[in-house]
Amino acid sequence: MSLMILRHAPALTGGRITGRREVDADCSNRAALARMAARIGRPAQVWCSPARRCLQTAHALGLAPDRMLPALLEQDQGLWEGRPLTDLPDLGPLPPEALACHRPEGGESFLDMAARVHPLLVEAPPGTLIVAHAGTVRAALALVVGARALSFAVAPLSLTILHRIDSAGAEWAVEAVNLTLPETI
Repeated sequence: MSLMILRHAPALTGGRITGRREVDADCSNRAALARMAARIGRPAQVWCSPARRCLQTAHALGLAPDRMLPALLEQDQGLWEGRPLTDLPDLGPLPPEALACHRPEGGESFLDMAARVHPLLVEAPPGTLIVAHAGTVRAALALVVGARALSFAVAPLSLTILHRIDSAGAEWAVEAVNLTLPETI
């Protein structure tokens, strides 16, 4: 079973951490959207985070979500939300397992977020496209590589494709990560 996860178009964050905050997506690159829409084709189902930037991206791709699922929302950054990125502490020295457990005050850890995303990935029918966030993509990758998924940079408007190997959803394989489509395609 194939599962596609698309990160939304670039978020207009104003240099601030977004998390659960509502911000618009920059859907002005019509050529990139057209290339991605052609690559995606007609998915069996479209599941979408209810965040405005995800809905705007889905609509700009000509897709109408079949389901909007709050469990697909980005990681809750608690008191960090809305703060300038330059004001955040440097967590880079933490090993992946410790970083995955780190919880900003009033927010959730990566492991908390992955725990709400994973059941949806397992229940997704074959050919489902999920339009969501970088954190959602990393949660999906964690099914294969664990906490090391936090080391992946996930570009806006990029596609990640996973394959469920077993019917229980315990075994997954990665086909593509961060697939963007250059103008030459």
